[in-house]
Amino acid sequence: MLKLSSTQADFQQQLQALLAFETAQDPAVDSAVAAICDDVKARGDAAVLEYTNRFDRMQASTMAELTLSRAQLEAAWHRLPAEVQQALSAAAERVRRYHEKQLAHSWSYEDEDGTLLGQQVTPLDRVGIYVPGGKAAYPSSVLMNAMPAKVAGVAEIIMVVPTPQGERNDLVLAAAFIAGVDKVFTCGGAQAVAALAYGTETIPQVDKITGPGNAYVAAAKRRVFGVVGIDMVAGPSEILVICDGNTPADWIAMDLFSQAEHDEIAQAILLCPSAEYIAEVEASIAKLLPSMPRRAIIEASLGNRGALIQVRDLAEACEIANYIAPEHLELSVSEPEQQLPLLRHAGAIFMGRFTSESLGDYCAGPNHVLPTSRTARFASPLGVYDFQKRSSLIRVSAAGAQKLGKIASVLAHGEGLTAHARAAELRLEP
Repeated sequence: MLKLSSTQADFQQQLQALLAFETAQDPAVDSAVAAICDDVKARGDAAVLEYTNRFDRMQASTMAELTLSRAQLEAAWHRLPAEVQQALSAAAERVRRYHEKQLAHSWSYEDEDGTLLGQQVTPLDRVGIYVPGGKAAYPSSVLMNAMPAKVAGVAEIIMVVPTPQGERNDLVLAAAFIAGVDKVFTCGGAQAVAALAYGTETIPQVDKITGPGNAYVAAAKRRVFGVVGIDMVAGPSEILVICDGNTPADWIAMDLFSQAEHDEIAQAILLCPSAEYIAEVEASIAKLLPSMPRRAIIEASLGNRGALIQVRDLAEACEIANYIAPEHLELSVSEPEQQLPLLRHAGAIFMGRFTSESLGDYCAGPNHVLPTSRTARFASPLGVYDFQKRSSLIRVSAAGAQKLGKIASVLAHGEGLTAHARAAELRLEP
């Protein structure tokens, strides 16, 4: 695991190299995805069936075999142990309550001359959520994608989830049930993204697609963007921990593991002013790593992209954090409110020693779909606002047309757009 100090002469270059992530698409992936998307657009259900059978080792002969009803989702819910039902319900309720605070509302005001100006907020009609499938299934992804859409008032939520060799995950289907998903299709990959974007005889066309996936899913989302909206194209998971050196070292080591275990190219970084504490965390990593079931992945992740960085003080740590703009930022200090005003760029900020990032992944309430790869400089977490859109409202009164018409006429003539000017002038009183 890389060890750095902010005082070393080449620190900035080392940091840039650490953060560098090759986002360019593999031409072979792009080519395969383009062919699949074009085929689904042309052949609809037949293409979806063919690719699903091939890639997921299925033997479905009709789309009915890839379609799950609300009754089947409910049955999956009832198959869960009571303890799991309670945990899923508690998480869903917290996610719902948090996202209700994000609801945007329509508004308007009137000028003195009676002209009305405003904004109308409406939900999207239909959205598609992509959920990774198989044994590594993520019910939390269902909640985080479906519930903001439900809160926004989206009329229909379609979910696609691959089921390799027909293996269905009850936890994922139960999460879809309590999150209010309307239809589930057991297909995945680029073919599922294309089906949602273009529509088939069975899978309805949606207005927006959200949710994580592999390189083929990401490439497909890029390709169909413009035909439909997408949430984002996410990179590897990231965690940045700012610590004052007083949190138990085992806690911080495990927090770093919590993102490193996702992927060999996930990133886990610690910023701390104390060299002694950094050494303690390093010792905790060595002590705890052998007990981790995903040890090989964690080891590769920490070796490839992890870092322990000594900083001058917490203020400098915040400055470096703003440059990194991490997906998850833990502020593991005594009084996080003091540092919070210094932090501008992060997907989610976890304040205080007891706020482990994993709580945010599952049940704290805020969304866990977050900007990665330094895009938190300009992007935000998935939320209700991603499933609402705004229309400007303008109702000009007769009196308002006299004032605005003269202004518009001058500006339109200045741009050489005579019809624009005449349209305004015709409404002027003689």
